[in-house]
Amino acid sequence: MASFNLTPSDASTFILMGIPGLETAHVLISIPFSTFYIIGLLGNFTVLFVVGKEQTLHKPMYLLLCMLALTDISRSTSTVPKALFIFWFNLKHITMNGCLTQMFFHHVFSLMHSSILVTMAFDRYVAICNPLRYATILTNGRIAKLGLVGLTRAVLFILPLPLLLSRLPFCTNRIIPHTYCEHMAVVKMSCGDITFNGTWNFVLVFVIISVDLPLIALSYGLIIRVVFRISCKKAHQKALNTCTTHIWLILSSYTPPLFSNLMHQFGQGIAPHVHIILVNLYFLIPPMLNPIIYGVKNKELCDKVVKYIYRT
Repeated sequence: MASFNLTPSDASTFILMGIPGLETAHVLISIPFSTFYIIGLLGNFTVLFVVGKEQTLHKPMYLLLCMLALTDISRSTSTVPKALFIFWFNLKHITMNGCLTQMFFHHVFSLMHSSILVTMAFDRYVAICNPLRYATILTNGRIAKLGLVGLTRAVLFILPLPLLLSRLPFCTNRIIPHTYCEHMAVVKMSCGDITFNGTWNFVLVFVIISVDLPLIALSYGLIIRVVFRISCKKAHQKALNTCTTHIWLILSSYTPPLFSNLMHQFGQGIAPHVHIILVNLYFLIPPMLNPIIYGVKNKELCDKVVKYIYRT
């Protein structure tokens, strides 16, 4: 434990503990972590490669899948490699600038991910409820602009977090009981006034709950209403299949971060390692499963992937 004590020369250094209480199992835990991470990278890079190569896939829906793949790669890469270095080599130190940078990119891509889910819900609404106007309403250029708006929103909302934290004084105990620099975990180490930080974090959660989720719910509510009016069973089943895939994606994307925020506020009785493992699964499971689910559900994309596999 002596190696965890910070001296005055370590004033700008934090220590990430990994998963407190399960230190002896870190190497064992790293096996599923690294496996899920590698599978996720391979799957998402495959989607990016195939869509980029195939002109027939240069459509709004596949452009959205590429955006989703990029955010999945970025979210997991902003946190998982550092966690693996902790598990494998016990490299727990991280500079304050490194910590704030990791926090910024992780939260930016997480909020960007939410914007993409809203756009995907709108895309499915237009495709199912107004198919004759789909090609004119949702062009590749318009999807790209919506992606840029989502990225701009994410940067503007998240940038204050590291800027505010960089101005706060921190206590001598700079040990973060986590695998990455999660915002609220870092905030709790400060000896200064963290009122604004807590308020801003609440605003971010409020934006997702009161803006993004209602827009997604509205889109799928309208889709379901139209679907149940379809007399053709085949079209009915196809529309429901699409909705099921998207609803899985939404549940897997929103549940863990909302759970994490609630745990910071009200979950004092829950063991820290349970909280940390569940949050880390958020960076591992969806990025790994999303390409598989979309590849299996989308015949056009699946056929192109199989074509490239057999070509190699």
